[in-house]
Parts: sequence; C-alpha cells; structure tokens
Amino acid sequence: MQRTLIKIGPRHVLGFCFSISAFELLTYLASDLIMPAMLSVTTELRADVRHVPYAFNLYLLGGVCLQWLIGPLSDQWGRRRLMLIGCAVFAVACTGAFATQSIEAFNVLRLLQGMGLGFVIAVSYPALQEVFCEADAVRLMALLGNIALLSPLVGPLLGIALLQWLSWRELFLGLGLVASLVWLGLFLCMPETVGVIRRDGHKQNAVRFSWRQTGQRYRSLMGNGRFLAASFALGLMSLPLIAWIGLSPLLLIQLLGLTPLEYALWQIPIFSAVITGNLILDRLLPTHSLPQLICLALWPFCLGLLALIGCALSGASLGAVVASLALSAIGLGMSNAALYRLALFASDDSKGLVSALAGMISMAVMGLGGSLIALIGGGARLEHFALFAALGGLMCLPLLPGLLQGKKPDGTSTR
Repeated sequence: MQRTLIKIGPRHVLGFCFSISAFELLTYLASDLIMPAMLSVTTELRADVRHVPYAFNLYLLGGVCLQWLIGPLSDQWGRRRLMLIGCAVFAVACTGAFATQSIEAFNVLRLLQGMGLGFVIAVSYPALQEVFCEADAVRLMALLGNIALLSPLVGPLLGIALLQWLSWRELFLGLGLVASLVWLGLFLCMPETVGVIRRDGHKQNAVRFSWRQTGQRYRSLMGNGRFLAASFALGLMSLPLIAWIGLSPLLLIQLLGLTPLEYALWQIPIFSAVITGNLILDRLLPTHSLPQLICLALWPFCLGLLALIGCALSGASLGAVVASLALSAIGLGMSNAALYRLALFASDDSKGLVSALAGMISMAVMGLGGSLIALIGGGARLEHFALFAALGGLMCLPLLPGLLQGKKPDGTSTR
C-alpha cells in the first residue's frame, strides 16, 4: 500500500490513483483516437483538409495556454475543485462534438478538450506529489508517463478498429460519457491537499490569487536557475522521442513505403523501452537518491544518442536507428519522473504555480524543438532525423551537473 502524507483510506487512495490515471489517458486518447477519423470529420462538415492539422494544433494549444493560470488558481481554490472543473469541461467539450455542425465549432471544442491536458499537468501532478511520499510519488509519475506513452501507440490502432462500428461523433460521445464517470471517481475519491496538515507536519497553505503577485511569482521563478535547468532538461531529454512521434509517419510510410501496420509495429520497441526504463526506476528507487538515478539514466540515454549519430554518419538501417532510439528511451524512462520531482521542489513557491511553469517550459521545448527538426529536414531522410534528434537530446547535458550537485527536494545536500 502507498505511504500517504494525507490522511485518507486505502480505498480512496486506489480510487484517486485510478481516476487520475484514467483522466490522463482520456486526454491523450482524445487526440490519438480521433486522428484516423479526421478526414471523415472534414468531409461531413464540408471543410478543407487543412483543418486536420489545425484541429490537432488547437488541441495542443489548449493543453498549454492556460497552465499558467490553472496552477495558481488551484493554489487558492484547492486542487480538488480545479480538477473537477477541468474534468467537467473536458467531458462537456467531448460530448458537444457529437452535435457540432460546423468546422469552426469543432475547432473551438478541440481547444477546450485540449485544456484537459493542462489540468492534468498543472493540478493532478502537484496533488500526487502532496498526497504521497517522495518514492511513491515518483513511482506514480512514472506510471502516468507510461500511460502517456502508450496512447500514441494504441490510440490510432484502437481508433481504426472502433471506426468499423462507430462514427466519429459516437467516438466523441463515448469519450464524454467515460469522462463523466471519471469525474464521479474524482468527486468521490480525490482528497484536498491545499490547506491540509500532512502527517509530516507540513501544510500546503492556500495562496490568494492576484494578477500582480502571480506575475511577480512567475518572474521570481524564472530567475531560479535550478528550476530552469530541470524544466529545460525535461524538454530536451524528451525531444528525440517527440521528434520521432511527429516524423515517423513521414519517415516510415511516405519515405520508406511501409504499411500502417508495419509503421505501428516499429513503434513497439521504442515505447516499450521507455516503459522498461520506468520499471527500472521503480526497482532502484528504494536504494538510490534522485540525482543518482538520473546519473545512472544518462548512460543508456547518451549511448543511445551517440549510436544515433553513428547511424547518421554511416547511413545505417531503420532497425539500427530504432534500436539506438530505444536505448536512449530507456534512459528517458529512468529519469523523467525524477527530473520532474527536482523541478517541482527547486522552489518553495506553491506547487500549482511551479508545476504549471515547468509544464509550459518543457512542452514548449518539445514542441518548438520538434518543429525545428522537421523544418530543417528531419523528415526528409532517416539519417537527417537521427543526427538532429541526437544533437537535440544531447543539449540537456550542460544543464545537469549543477542540478545534480545542488539540493534534494527535502533541502539537504545531494553530495
């Protein structure tokens, strides 16, 4: 049983973890599950096919645009209330797509649906950190990472299968109904962590929202070198995988001529490697500090990226590129949750605000970095992708030495 720092029973702990996990899975599936149906959406709504990427970009924008506000509001109103609001907005936006009659309304709903991801990052992640002790919180973050990584692999295949029996409208209606059940689970099981005295004697006090003070707090956090190092490192270490997610359809289907099924099968080694890294993290947590875990993770991470550079220079096969990327993905799985914990506790400010800015910085690095790799030709040749993705990932290395030699989340030295 998890060791909680908030006084709640085992059943509520299980229900809380399940509900948070289910909500995160839904926010990712709402993007990946629907993508195979987007051409049907534009056809039925008599819209141009250019709205296919527009709708996807609006979904991502929804996940980023309000994190800066959601986090501080949860510090004042409480994590539970904000999480219930976010889940309700997501459920209503998914259900609303069932009846939409124009592409403009559909795109607005996609933006609102994407905001659900912002609530996951800015509200549920800090709540987990405040409910559980360090080791269990990192384990649960790794579990949520597995959920996020399974979605781009399973989502499109599941979408193709469901579209054999359901329309795209019915898919959205199903997402909305399941989200309503998740809302009920959160309502029944999610504890409030703001203003509650924990078993370790610490109390996460509510912070009154003020535009001026919020701006000052963000400016102060932007001056925190340890926080910035952890947040940028989170984005850069994930960049090779994000670039692969975005460019692998072009590289495998359009460039190499593989079938959609073959494309899906080539994803399995990479996403399985990240999950393997998370499992290794879980085994090592009892005997290693977070900086020690990150140092260990750098071995497979860097070796994999150096092998990617070798593939780029030697013109290696697809199998060699995937194997190299999978090796680096093991290191990513071992380090991602630990890095997030270091970022969150690099500041004494409220965790809703800290988590919001960390999420915005890391997602911006991944999004802009992935777009840059595509812009300079990462999708034109496999060798170009291997080189640019490896160089992008290795850019995290200068950020880590000072971070790993600083202080642990509890304020004590890591040395």
